Amino acid sequence: MTHPVRWLTEKIAIAGQISPEHLSTLHEMGFKTIICNRPDDEYGPGQPSAESIRAQTESLGMTFAHLPVSGDGGTARDAQEMGKLLVSLPQPILAYCYSGGRCMALIGNAARMGLPIPA
Repeated sequence: MTHPVRWLTEKIAIAGQISPEHLSTLHEMGFKTIICNRPDDEYGPGQPSAESIRAQTESLGMTFAHLPVSGDGGTARDAQEMGKLLVSLPQPILAYCYSGGRCMALIGNAARMGLPIPA
């Protein structure tokens, strides 16, 4: 992986861009859900598409969600949606984007808005 998995809580981790080849390892690590916060072709073609990650995630019996957010960390509505995903999807959850930064911003903004964040 481009960046290592960084645990924010016992149930939520973030990472930079992942590839379909990383999903077996992530599954072995116990992740039940993968959330992609990166728009497809964000910096041009070459990154794995959300659909390629979804297909491999689901083939391993995990859940996938795609909440593409701009590199600035998104809007209040994006943070609210992220908060909903974190409490409604099977845990532990790995959220990824280009570097993990916007995932952290979304989760932090959701927490600041008073939304429950799995600990």
